[in-house]
Amino acid sequence: MRITKSLTLSVALLAAVPSFADDTRREVVHFSAASSRSTIKSSVKGYQTVQYPLSVTAGQKMSVQLDAKNSSLYFNITAPGADAAMYNSSIDGNGTTITIPSSGSILSTSISCAMRRGEARPQPTTSHSTSNSQSRHRESCIGGNTA
Repeated sequence: MRITKSLTLSVALLAAVPSFADDTRREVVHFSAASSRSTIKSSVKGYQTVQYPLSVTAGQKMSVQLDAKNSSLYFNITAPGADAAMYNSSIDGNGTTITIPSSGSILSTSISCAMRRGEARPQPTTSHSTSNSQSRHRESCIGGNTA
């Protein structure tokens, strides 16, 4: 009887896990042939995260500006191959220009938008506009060297 109760509880908990999992949506960023700038208008609901993967080259400059009605919305920029964000707008502000430290494919570099946990709990939907621009060529490298 005790084993049956434990097994039933375990199965019930496993079934509930997906409902606690974060919902991540990936949207492709398109740059026209004549432009190195793109503006994305989208929304985030509750615990949802939206990822915008980009193809970048080491030394390339990238600017990102997040405009949102809800001040709890933030973005992270993660460099190719990195385990942690190299920029977090909830700490450093909703606009930045950074130099990319390493080259990466479209799947390994991303800008992620999400709401802070406390604000996400009641499941609000927040609209945002994310502007991204990239230099066409390497402008500088980390450490002050120029390319």
